[in-house]
Amino acid sequence: MKTFETLAELAACVGQEVAVSDWIEVTQERVNQFAQATGDHQWIHVDPERAKAGPFGAPIAHGFLTLSMLPVFFESSFKVTETRMGVNYGLNKVRFTSPVPVGSRLRARMTLLDARPIDNSGLQMTWSVSVEREGSDKPVCVAESLSRQYP
Repeated sequence: MKTFETLAELAACVGQEVAVSDWIEVTQERVNQFAQATGDHQWIHVDPERAKAGPFGAPIAHGFLTLSMLPVFFESSFKVTETRMGVNYGLNKVRFTSPVPVGSRLRARMTLLDARPIDNSGLQMTWSVSVEREGSDKPVCVAESLSRQYP
């Protein structure tokens, strides 16, 4: 995990890959819990037996489950010592470029595209995030994520 002392130190990394997250396994239990929380119980996600005969040959994670893991990826990758809180501010772009079979391990690569000062001495950042599946050369999700951090 990388540690930055100040937001200014992080902001100086615009244009660079800042961090790579830890690997996280996508289990059937995680998929089922996401389905329960969102009401999306499509069989390709929650019925392993039926999914074996489906288009992916196995159950796959919801695209939005993969997207919802972004905060975990960020949290496992770096911290800013002077920051007291951070908030998700939104997304500019999201694409689910490849399925995530249950049992896959995912990690994210975060590149800082932009960093702008905001009210209360905060920093708004635009991140390019590429979520990788272990053993695959194609990302499973690419997103442009906006976040705000405050000292």
